[in-house]
Amino acid sequence: MNTPIAPGSPTQAGQKIPPPPPPKPHAQAPTVVPKISIQEMVKDALARKCSDIHIRVGQVPRFRIRGEMVAMNDFGKTTKEIFEAYLSEILTPQQRKEFAETKELDTAIFYPGLVRCRVNCFDSLTGGAMVLRLITLEIPSIDELRLPQVLKKIIMSHQGLILVTGPTGSGKSTTMAAMIRYLNETVYKHIVTIEDPIEYVHPSQKCLISQREVGLHTLDFHKALRAVLREDPDVILIGEMRDRITVNTALQAAQTGHLVLGTLHTRSAINAVNRLLNLYSPEEQHAMRIQIVESLVAVIAQLLLKTTDGKRTAVHDILINTAAMRDYLLKGEEDEAMRLMANDTIEGMQLMNTALYEQIINGRITIEDAMSVSPDPNELERLMRTGGYDSAKSPRDWS
Repeated sequence: MNTPIAPGSPTQAGQKIPPPPPPKPHAQAPTVVPKISIQEMVKDALARKCSDIHIRVGQVPRFRIRGEMVAMNDFGKTTKEIFEAYLSEILTPQQRKEFAETKELDTAIFYPGLVRCRVNCFDSLTGGAMVLRLITLEIPSIDELRLPQVLKKIIMSHQGLILVTGPTGSGKSTTMAAMIRYLNETVYKHIVTIEDPIEYVHPSQKCLISQREVGLHTLDFHKALRAVLREDPDVILIGEMRDRITVNTALQAAQTGHLVLGTLHTRSAINAVNRLLNLYSPEEQHAMRIQIVESLVAVIAQLLLKTTDGKRTAVHDILINTAAMRDYLLKGEEDEAMRLMANDTIEGMQLMNTALYEQIINGRITIEDAMSVSPDPNELERLMRTGGYDSAKSPRDWS
């Protein structure tokens, strides 16, 4: 049996085997320094009045400016290494780990004196990607946004459910923030928000405002939602009405003396009730319709359009749950409800086409842009020809 010769020991020939050289340290990959940092990109986007920043491996960053995606070719393509550097810049080690494990992450970053950003990181076919939504530190008012004045009356309700609806990117969060600001400047109440993540930061003025972020101030959205009823709130902002648990808790709060604000992704006010009902089985829907309608204060459906001066404006479908409206909604008489929305302007109700018509007449939007978002272009065309609704007809009878 041959005995192995240890390094440095004599061999049979009396020669020594030199010890092996020490291992060379692994060469560290050079740190990639992006051409522009996230913070510098945010500053640039803010100066251009951008609403969103899109970053994706293999692509140049893109800014959404007044609704359109604009490629920032001067920034260069985002490589995998650059994207990793961006993640290191804005995420904590724990968030990096969560993103690596789950392939998606929602968070927010804050640049003092500049802006807040809502951040969504996700994986895609070409590699990592992220979208940053820019949120101004200054909360706009209802008047500054040219929102309908009836929103001031709606937010002053003592209890019930207020729904702000619209597609993604239609400004729902901004509208709700403006309504909360009006409340904060006007009355003395306790407002609790459960957000994922926090967008607008509301300093307490006349109201005491408690903002909670999922993942930071609470580990579970539904637990926070159940707990909020024990926190002595007057007003509860819960964000998206995403599932039955959320809807049930919101209705419970609305029925026990609280004012609740939530969002849905519907383009019209009438469809909001149906969207909530679709979360329930057919056997449950009759009982839930009664609960929803009895709790409802108002539905504000919102769309954003480019204006003729290069800015953007919101247009609204507004349903106020008056006694007459409640009767129509309980019976499911949608045509009658729409007729009431078209004609009961004293209560502040209006149809989306009415808002579009007014913006066209005022020269703020083009006919083409209005037609592209109208829930019923034929009706809008007739409205422009006649200059108003015929109270004897449902708007749906016009096309």
